[in-house]
Amino acid sequence: MMEQKRKPAVGFIFITLLLDVMGWGIIIPVMPKLIASLKHIPVADASPYGAWLISAYAITQFVCAPIVGNLSDKFGRRPVILISLFGFAVDYMFLAFAPTYSWLFVGRVIAGVTGASITTASAYIADVSTPETRAKNFGLIGAAFGLGFIIGPTIGGLLGEISTRAPFYGAAILCMLNFLYGYFVLPESLPKDKRRKFEWKRANPLGAMRVLIKHPEIGGLALSFFLIYGGAIRSEQLELFYDRSVRLEATNGRYFTRRDRGAGGDRTGRTDPDHQSQAG
Repeated sequence: MMEQKRKPAVGFIFITLLLDVMGWGIIIPVMPKLIASLKHIPVADASPYGAWLISAYAITQFVCAPIVGNLSDKFGRRPVILISLFGFAVDYMFLAFAPTYSWLFVGRVIAGVTGASITTASAYIADVSTPETRAKNFGLIGAAFGLGFIIGPTIGGLLGEISTRAPFYGAAILCMLNFLYGYFVLPESLPKDKRRKFEWKRANPLGAMRVLIKHPEIGGLALSFFLIYGGAIRSEQLELFYDRSVRLEATNGRYFTRRDRGAGGDRTGRTDPDHQSQAG
């Protein structure tokens, strides 16, 4: 009976992570353009504002993830995962309707507070896995990330051709569909007799850091993940804003950015026709 519950549960967690990462990836191609339009600046100058949004999400999640994790230990994994999915849907709707840059901050903070679906989903995998299937089941997490980052930006680019806001609607719809699917399909993985009471000494970032210090083998693994994800996010954001703000043109075997053309181009990359004709 337990084995029958495990298979659909693991499948749901895979779909949850896949849709979460797809939702994240969908908004990547259009985020610089949205920031630029709200701040009325060239896309080339939008990268600092994008960094602040990422920081708002990361700091909020750093503070709230231990709290959410301990809540899942007390109330179970299922309600926390469902609330997280619903929170992500609300976040994407905030981004879709945001009239100002400040609203983007509100959405990112909401996502940071509720953005524990990945960590709680990992705990769910641990709950339902046997020693024989644990490595295979955790491998699904990596597969979901890889596949989501392939499919998500592709869909985001296509939707971005329709409207700058369209990818955010798409991400919100994905999260709501996942929420409804989980509400009707996902069973609870943590029995009541294995739950523990909520304690603030564990539900804070400093308490979590003490665990890493106490168990160096876990601390080393955490450091590895920090470096991997830090490098990935840095590369992703650098390429994203660079690609939209810089275009290389080949002229007489030399390469220029459009900003380097001096009087021949303004900060948005438009070329002055008079200067171009004189150069010709």
